[in-house]
Amino acid sequence: METDEKGKLSLDLKPGGYALFARLSGFKPLATHFEVRTTKELQTIPFILQLALNSGPVEVVPNTSTADLTLLAYPYHDATGLSLQQLKALPHTTVTINNPHTSADETYSGVRVADILTPLGAPLGKELHGIALTTYLVATGSDGYQAVLALAEVDPSFHPGEILVADTMNGKRLDEHSGPLKLVVTEDKRAARSVRNLTTIELKAAQ
Repeated sequence: METDEKGKLSLDLKPGGYALFARLSGFKPLATHFEVRTTKELQTIPFILQLALNSGPVEVVPNTSTADLTLLAYPYHDATGLSLQQLKALPHTTVTINNPHTSADETYSGVRVADILTPLGAPLGKELHGIALTTYLVATGSDGYQAVLALAEVDPSFHPGEILVADTMNGKRLDEHSGPLKLVVTEDKRAARSVRNLTTIELKAAQ
């Protein structure tokens, strides 16, 4: 679809939730959600493209093959990644959970998944409503083990639990069995969604 000479686009849409994605060279990809109301009046919804200036708190790795954590957030952002050094430099949160296999408490330190996804344009915070609530993420370990979480679960403003990409346990780097990165989910009664040897986080939308 193309806009007119004034940058406007007219559509006849049925009431409900919609997602809009736009890309233009030199601008940040636009990914947003909006609701069409049941009304006879014309509804105007403004969308503004922003210049692609690297002003975010996360510096990404262009080549995901060299990244320790691959991030797939299409259509919000191109495939990218973060190194261990970049993750270490980000603000960390500390949580303590009980390991049912050893009956011992484990204290993890890591970066909130929400803080990793927000600079990629994921619909979090005030953008997490309507059709955006059908978005989920798939976390994958190096052995192929996967776990699925609703995007709302990783948003601290939406869900009370903590979901972290952890890089230390009990003050030490994760060992080869669990690390170098591990997805840690605090609110689950079973730790089955804690993904050791975490390599990839991918955003998807329910069909």
